Amino acid sequence: MNMTVEVKLLKMEVQAFGHMLSLYPLLIWDGEDAVLVDTGMPGMERQIMKAIEDAGVPLSKLKSILLTHHDIDHIGSLPAIIEQNAAKIMVYAHELERPYIEGLKPLMKMDLSQPSLQQRLQSLPPEAREKTEALCMNPPKAPVNKLVAGGDIIPLCGGIYVIETPGHTLGHISFYLPKSKTLIAGDAMIAAEGRLKAPKPADTPDMKQAVQSLERLKAYEIETVICYHGGLFQGDVQGEIDKILVETIV
Repeated sequence: MNMTVEVKLLKMEVQAFGHMLSLYPLLIWDGEDAVLVDTGMPGMERQIMKAIEDAGVPLSKLKSILLTHHDIDHIGSLPAIIEQNAAKIMVYAHELERPYIEGLKPLMKMDLSQPSLQQRLQSLPPEAREKTEALCMNPPKAPVNKLVAGGDIIPLCGGIYVIETPGHTLGHISFYLPKSKTLIAGDAMIAAEGRLKAPKPADTPDMKQAVQSLERLKAYEIETVICYHGGLFQGDVQGEIDKILVETIV
């Protein structure tokens, strides 16, 4: 049976780190399987699950969550969604992200021993600083059931291709949907001002690797890009990637 694969952006607004964030978790649905890509900040589970139902997808069909990486705005509501969903959920992630997602290591960018984090905390208002410190000390965690790597094809929704795009984190991955020629970039790129841009250097430990990773995307025919920060981009994707490769100083 040739099922239609629908891709739905679940735009979320959340107050975090002293300012308002717009996040774009993603729902992929083919009438049989529902797949969620990334899970927002802690406490967003009801918002996300309601958005899934509002899209006409029964929560009983949500059985898979794909994680692009372990940053807290991507794994924040993972434990709560797993706990509250009636169906058993399989969590997919890269091997290098697993220890952070499962709580075996502190989240790389929320390790209180890092001087750079302490500086950022001091710049926050007192209430926001306290909330952020609490998250650092008790980050969300959940088991990863299936490890994936570049070149893998996840057998859901017509096949979801895994592309390794490290740099923003060690094991950052993006996903490609060949039927719709859609790239799910995660934080490999951001969409802003009608363009695609490199991730922010302040949030990207290895900026050189992050930019070099974009070369891998040139092997795919991409018409649509969905960025976790910035949402939808349609246009000359390969041209935008070329501009990033040329213009970004690393």
